[in-house]
Amino acid sequence: MKILQINTLKLSILALLFFSFNLNYAQEKFTLSGVIKDLNTNETLIGVTLLFPELNTGTSTNEYGFYSITLPKGDYKLAISYIGYTDKTEIISLDINSKRDFILSEATETLDEVILSENIEKLSIRKPQMSVNVLTSSTIKQIPVVLGEADVLKAITLLPGVTNAGEGASGFNVRGGAADQNLILLDEATVFNSSHLFGLFSVFNPDAIKDLKLYKGGIPARYGGRVSSVLDIYQKEGNSKAFHANGGIGIVSSRLLVEGPLKKDKGSFLLGGRSSYAHLFLPLFDLDNVAYFYDLNTKLSYKLNDNNNIYLSGYFGRDVFNLANSFENTYGNTIVNFRWNHLFNDKLFSNMSLIYSDYFYGLNLDFVEFKWNSGIQNFNFKYDFKHYLSTKFKLQYGLNSIYYKFNPGEIEPSTPTSGINEDKLTNKYAFENAIYIDAEHKVLDNLTLAYGLRLSTFQRLGQSELNIYENNQAVTFNNDFQIYQSAEPIGTESASRSKTIKAFANLEPRFSAAYQFNRNTSVKTSYNRISQYLHLLSNTSSPTPLDVWAPSGKFIKPQILDQYAIGYFKNLKDGEYSLEIESYYKDVRNRIDYIDGANLIANDAIERVILNGKARAYGLEVLFRKNEGRLKGWIAYTISKSEQKTEGRTPNEIGINNGNWYNTGYDRTHDLSITSSYNLNKKWDFNANFLFQTGRPTTYPNGQYSYNGIIVPNYSPRNSTRLTSYHRLDFSATYTPKPDKTKGWQGSWVFGLYNAYNRRNAASISFAQNEDTGNNEATRLSIFGAVPSVSYNFKF
Repeated sequence: MKILQINTLKLSILALLFFSFNLNYAQEKFTLSGVIKDLNTNETLIGVTLLFPELNTGTSTNEYGFYSITLPKGDYKLAISYIGYTDKTEIISLDINSKRDFILSEATETLDEVILSENIEKLSIRKPQMSVNVLTSSTIKQIPVVLGEADVLKAITLLPGVTNAGEGASGFNVRGGAADQNLILLDEATVFNSSHLFGLFSVFNPDAIKDLKLYKGGIPARYGGRVSSVLDIYQKEGNSKAFHANGGIGIVSSRLLVEGPLKKDKGSFLLGGRSSYAHLFLPLFDLDNVAYFYDLNTKLSYKLNDNNNIYLSGYFGRDVFNLANSFENTYGNTIVNFRWNHLFNDKLFSNMSLIYSDYFYGLNLDFVEFKWNSGIQNFNFKYDFKHYLSTKFKLQYGLNSIYYKFNPGEIEPSTPTSGINEDKLTNKYAFENAIYIDAEHKVLDNLTLAYGLRLSTFQRLGQSELNIYENNQAVTFNNDFQIYQSAEPIGTESASRSKTIKAFANLEPRFSAAYQFNRNTSVKTSYNRISQYLHLLSNTSSPTPLDVWAPSGKFIKPQILDQYAIGYFKNLKDGEYSLEIESYYKDVRNRIDYIDGANLIANDAIERVILNGKARAYGLEVLFRKNEGRLKGWIAYTISKSEQKTEGRTPNEIGINNGNWYNTGYDRTHDLSITSSYNLNKKWDFNANFLFQTGRPTTYPNGQYSYNGIIVPNYSPRNSTRLTSYHRLDFSATYTPKPDKTKGWQGSWVFGLYNAYNRRNAASISFAQNEDTGNNEATRLSIFGAVPSVSYNFKF
């Protein structure tokens, strides 16, 4: 009986193996791969969706237009869709591994008017990536802005969870994070200062932008180094078929972009420039001041063969501010990036990048005869791989090494007769490395996971002089006065640059999941941990060009973020409308804080005014979109809280703000934006947006006392009061005289009105004593009232 049972078991196993073999044979699979490009320019297209409806599966192109998908042998219908382009449908026969490139043509409708099929929307609903917003160059250009200059950073502040410090303020804040917690990438290179003219314009030329993604949460493991968000921008490659140019002429600035083939269908170039010129008219008003910016975007692309492409891109920008020839301020970014794409096989794609990035800040004070400059440089090596293992499992992995040089500042005489002695703050050096792996895994038809792990390390390298403090504390606490004070160094030490004076290592897990209830509804959740080793030293509500970056080290710890998010996503009326609701919670350890009265300018011992605290932010975001029809747009609303806390290091210390939580300078309880566009006819398009934000936190005096005849103000707890609420309404209208003209010179006029009802939004409120009455007075500073604009855009 036992022998019979054993034989029966053996036969069952053999039958199972035979069945599995035949099933695998019957399910013989082949790979379809290739690149998708634009018909007119040969520009590769990012994020194109390829769908096989019979199999209910598909894929999308990566950052370089490449796709790969492995399917069972057979004949299938392939649907290709991309916003702004005509859908393409083909029958694909898969009986061998095939390489197939596709060409898409721009749709006759304007961008965003192409109706997406239900299947395409269904595919996006089930992707695990959440907390990501995408904007196109055309969408950015439609949004009304001050002085008529299309602006990337102003556009993203209309999205949920994104704010800034107000008009004339640089940088942006994401989900209650600081401006220095955003990783800003241009063709994979880090941009340290994202604004021109102290925040009036961004450094990004909208004509040169190919793709823009803002990651607010669920950030993939291939990104690291900033704890709040990633703004990932790719430049166009250039037209490899024919020469073209486009640009615009505005009231205060103009731009021009030219592109064309180096060798037809093989190589291309792109060259774009912008400059402001309002300062040229100042002498007409007897003003001897100068304020202008200029920037240059360049890119060379060349296809060596079917498996290898190379790119060389660059950016150079400068701002110049001159006050009566006695004060000159110059600052800006320089970026150079060489990339090599290599296709190992139809399932393995790679990209190697060599990147140089530099931010320079210079100050020339002729009236006291000295010059000042500071900055940060980095050299970056990246090698990334994307492995398309199957339709249900994809991998991305790679490594990243960055070498930093920090110049906190140096001063030198500007004339031979200057009484200023040359001085140099100590340079700082660091080395940041990371390896990562990301996986996208379709577990079930209605459940898809994305998970990954990043290992980051940071070495603070030796420098010529480093202070030593008693008990290793650079900040001391005065028990008598109950205040923090800068400690006096008891000595110095030095170490060669080849030595590591402080090292950090952190594991950063990432996870997200999407569960699809039906073809139009899903829920998603995500978690990510990120480490940030660089810190922007600033005690203002928004970054200024004078702010200095500092590395983590013996006295400054790296920031560590844990963020949790959950969301509900639904398409309505077959994608005509969409609804996204997300809730998040962020916890940040080692967020730097400053003691009262901290001096950050030209401070060679910045550790003497810094304490390590913590921060938290939480909120709810709602985004409702209308995607089709003559009237399109979105309503974005966020209710949130952003707080910081620095407790005492011992029971005797009171901490900052008595160790209590206090509002960060970028906390906005309510943030509402309404953005709309209306296509009246072929010649006229109208756009409008409305913004409302809770006033920015600030600290007001709540009393005063007299001491030896001197009036001394007494202040309320840190950031316990607020500026008045911020709101405004903007309009723009675009007139195209010859809309049916597709060749030769094509032009359009854009008329705009910023802050239509002339709201005087407070940028700051200052307090002083009236010399005539002796009474204390509050003075509100506003940047803009109602500002009309007109610009002319062209292409040929």
